[in-house]
Amino acid sequence: MKVTYIHHSSFMAELEHAALLFDYFEGEVPAVEGDKPLFVFASHRHGDHFSRSIFELADKRRNVTYVLSDDIWTRQVPEELLGRTTFLGPGEDTRLLDGAGEPLDIEAFKSTDEGVAFLVKAEGKVIYHAGDLNNWVWEGEPEKDNQRMSERYHTELAKLAGRHIDVAFMLIDPRQEKDFYLGMDDFMRTVGADVVFPMHFWGDFEAASRFKALPCARDYQDRIREIHKKGESFIV
Repeated sequence: MKVTYIHHSSFMAELEHAALLFDYFEGEVPAVEGDKPLFVFASHRHGDHFSRSIFELADKRRNVTYVLSDDIWTRQVPEELLGRTTFLGPGEDTRLLDGAGEPLDIEAFKSTDEGVAFLVKAEGKVIYHAGDLNNWVWEGEPEKDNQRMSERYHTELAKLAGRHIDVAFMLIDPRQEKDFYLGMDDFMRTVGADVVFPMHFWGDFEAASRFKALPCARDYQDRIREIHKKGESFIV
């Protein structure tokens, strides 16, 4: 699998028979080998995760399918593309077909912000994109609010516990200051993945190395990939 970091929380995961584009809103979309179908995911309607520009991809490629969180209004989708669009809400799932006619199974989990997180099974691989499902603890917020947030986050993680995930895209957000790593650490301890790409780090490319240096990350730091620039690709 080839994984390319585009910008913020946007990645392309290219498999043998399909390409998956997550949470694109700006940047250069990588070229896809051959005429593989492109599956475009948007986890929620926030401007740093969704842009109507994704629908322009259908002008350049014939085989484009959209999988959108159901908090994105139907009227955002061009009428001629509604037949290629699936909307998913928390707890829902769907099955699509890749370029070889094999199943591409998708589940949606409730975010602790807007929309959903996606779990995709394709070609024997399991890929998780968190969207904005994170432990959004903030310095200065009432302790009860932060505790409630953590409880909601852990409830969603518990639904993933025990599943094997090959590649995960997970948040580390420097705006949370000293708590920037909490969501990632919770994920790694409760669920985990073979390879994890940090995202939502607002251009702070050093955030991953700071996280990996923390004592809590000692047991899994070798599974965290560090991203150094936009457009960087990895073979996993």
